Amino acid sequence: ASDVYKRQRLRLSARQCNPPVDSARSPRISRKFIGVGGPRKRNPVRLRPKDNALHVPALGNAYNEGDQRMTKRTAAKYKLDRRMGENIWGRAKSPVNRREYGPGQHGQRRKGKLSDFGLQLRAKQKLKGYYGDLTEKQFRRIYGEAERVKGDTGENLIGLLERRLDAVVYRAKFVPTVFAARQFVNHGHVTVNGQKVNIPSYRVKEGDVIEVRQKSKQLELVLVATQLPERDVPDYMDVDHSKMVATFTRTPTLGDVPYPVAMEPNLVVEFYAKN
Repeated sequence: ASDVYKRQRLRLSARQCNPPVDSARSPRISRKFIGVGGPRKRNPVRLRPKDNALHVPALGNAYNEGDQRMTKRTAAKYKLDRRMGENIWGRAKSPVNRREYGPGQHGQRRKGKLSDFGLQLRAKQKLKGYYGDLTEKQFRRIYGEAERVKGDTGENLIGLLERRLDAVVYRAKFVPTVFAARQFVNHGHVTVNGQKVNIPSYRVKEGDVIEVRQKSKQLELVLVATQLPERDVPDYMDVDHSKMVATFTRTPTLGDVPYPVAMEPNLVVEFYAKN
């Protein structure tokens, strides 16, 4: 009887030290694993989200299967230039002007010929990267809208991208870079038709008047940006830099947009049609 009692005590203490884990209910443990580990070892190897050309992981955060962080480009912005081998923003300070090879320790290796998929993916990443902090989800949604509108899907895609408020602020030369344009709008320095708008993805309509707020017109960033010789104001916008006012006159086509490098929206359409 004493042996049976001892065995029951040992079994009870073992359950208290190592309670059973239900992976379906436990938020710490995912059902899917790669590599070694698992619920038995209580140290699962979590799935890592797919990387793309614009993905910069946040420091100090673990990757979880349900992680909803998006692909915001918060650092190393000009790495995209070197990855594409082109100065896609046309800036004098771009490192691709000095180092034409790719980034990283293997950047100087001989590059093989790209497949059709590689060319399409590169065209998509270049166009998406040009507009700064666009996520893949946002870009795919804009493509879906362009696909539903009558006409050429590639031309519609360019028109929708250029109607974003941060793109309009960038084209009007109120700020020096497209990344600064997003922050400029987000910090409430811009009004549309007299109303303050702080949403960078806000879609401007033809005839809308975009103006820098009175308290922001003397910011050094704005004064320097208007004098930059790197780019000119396109003809589908009327801009008065003395009053810091811009009017979006019409939706542009691919030929109207002053891209520093050749963009290929037709390859973007092919990419999404196959994937």
